[in-house]
Formats: sequence, C-alpha cells, structure tokens
Amino acid sequence: MSAPSIGSPASPPASDALLDAVAALGSHVASIRAETSRIIFGQQEAVDQTLITLLCGGHVLLVGVPGLGKSKLVETLATVLGLSSKRVQFTPDLMPADILGSEVLDEDAEGRRSFRFIAGPVFTQLLMADEINRASPRTQSALLQAMQENRVAVAGVEHALPRPFHVLATQNPIEQEGTYPLPEAQLDRFLLQVDMTYPDHAAERTMLLATTGAEAAAPRRMLSPEQLLAAQALIRRVPVGESVVEAILALVRGGRPETASDEQVRRHVAWGPGPRAAQALMLACRARALLDGRLAPSLDDVAALAPAVLRHRMALTFAARADGVTLSAVIARLVEALG
Repeated sequence: MSAPSIGSPASPPASDALLDAVAALGSHVASIRAETSRIIFGQQEAVDQTLITLLCGGHVLLVGVPGLGKSKLVETLATVLGLSSKRVQFTPDLMPADILGSEVLDEDAEGRRSFRFIAGPVFTQLLMADEINRASPRTQSALLQAMQENRVAVAGVEHALPRPFHVLATQNPIEQEGTYPLPEAQLDRFLLQVDMTYPDHAAERTMLLATTGAEAAAPRRMLSPEQLLAAQALIRRVPVGESVVEAILALVRGGRPETASDEQVRRHVAWGPGPRAAQALMLACRARALLDGRLAPSLDDVAALAPAVLRHRMALTFAARADGVTLSAVIARLVEALG
C-alpha cells in the first residue's frame, strides 16, 4: 500500500512551511518515543498507540492483565510530556464527587456563609483512571462530560478543565467479578482501545535485568504542555489523500449492519461504529504517519489502526458469540476488504 500524494483533493495543498513544521515535529516525536521505550519494555505497539492518542488530543483505554506496565506507561508519559497527573483507583464505593469535586459550606469570621468549590482529581492534565470498570455506572458517567467537553458541571456551575486534558484508563480483561461494563457512550469517547500483551523473551529478559538492579532508569522530560497543544493543532493540518479518506469511510460504514455489503457482517454484528470512529481513525492515521517520519498517512495506517479504533465501538450478536465468532475476525475481514 503506497502513501497518497501531498496535494491530493481530500486536503488543501501543503505549504513548504507546513511540511517543514511536520518534519520537525516528527523528529521530536521520535525522541519522545525513544525515551518512553527506554522505560517501558516489550510494549512498543502499546507505546506507539498511546502516543498517537495523546498527539490527537484524545483519551485511551489500556486493556491488559496485571503486571504488564499499564500504570508505569501512564506515569512515564506524564513525565516525558511534562504533564501534571493524578491517579484515581476506581472501586465500587467511589462516588462522582470523589472524581469531580464538590461544594462545601464555608463560614467567615463575621458569620457569613458561602459555598466554596473544592476541585477533584479530574482537574489535571493527565488523569489515570485505574481499573475504571470497577466503579458503578453512576461514577463512570461522571467522566462523560469531562472527556467530551473538557469541562464539568457541579451544582449547576461549569468548571473548565486544564488543557491539555487526557484520560488514560486501565482495565483488567480477566477478573470480571464485581465489575461494571463501560456503557457504549463512554467507550466511544476513547479514541483508541490499546490491548497490552505479554512481552517476548528478549524484551522480558531486558526488563528483568534493568528493573531488578540497585538503580532503575528514570524518564526525562522531553516536551511541555504548550508544545503538546501545538503538536495536536499541527496534526490536524497534516494532509490526507482521497484514497485514505475513502478507505476510512468504507471501513467504518462496512462495520455497520445497516450499511454493510458483507452478509456475514450484517448477520454477526449487533451494532457498529458511529461517525466518531471515522474521526478517530482519520486523526490517528495522521499521527501514526508522523510517528513513522512520513508527511502523509497511507492505507497501511488505516489497516494498522483499525482494530484499536473499532474493537470498543462494535458488538457481536448473541448468535455470533455462540458460534465462536470473534470481533477480531470481523475487523480483520473488514480490513481485508480494503484490498
């Protein structure tokens, strides 16, 4: 699959200044990637996809069994990107006010009473929502407005969140006792779902030697919040070829039972991805191209990112699950249809 031309009809012609800025950002992002990979071993795809999400200004859902470095990845990125960060351990008794904050009644020296807002941990630039599916649906929904609008409403008053603002949530796919599945509306707000797997032998050996000695490597700051915001704005100016745009639309629309041409998709998929999936894939393809040192995305980017964009935005029918059909197989079929 080849990269589209820079001046393709889907995007306005790119100026020399834009190309120079994109190339410079690509070089800087490569150093951020290398610094993160110096701390996180054997999870290069997860590191790349999480960086892609942050460059797009989105939120990411990290899924993996305990001990694969999900929390370590979030902590490392907070340092490398120079972002303020807070962590919330989601539990069944966690309340919305524990995340958003609350108003308390104050009384001054003269006896006058007034309400004062105490900000919760959501007022940060990088919020780690650890084991997000262990909180009740009521508490999970407290993040909906924050993730979509970068503000929260408490007692009828809206409060703006810091910029940039990102939620990096973790989830254990195995131990499901006492958990509450995330609602579709919240899943759709995660730009990517990043599945973390076990490292290979060489990476696990390197990690073993590097993390059990007298000193452990510490990440270095490589970016500032202002630079990250500038990078997110620049990503949106990266040109996209017409063939990539059409591939994104074909992939997303092909995953919906209502518009799919594939009989198996219509039979096996209960509900498919909405327009936000196409938006996420377009942005993510731009960021992936930049991460690889390219000035425009290609069809390879669409194919590589399709699982991370679609796997949390689709659901199989009961009959399909009973027949052993997997969502990964359905997505692979959609990607294969792109040619």
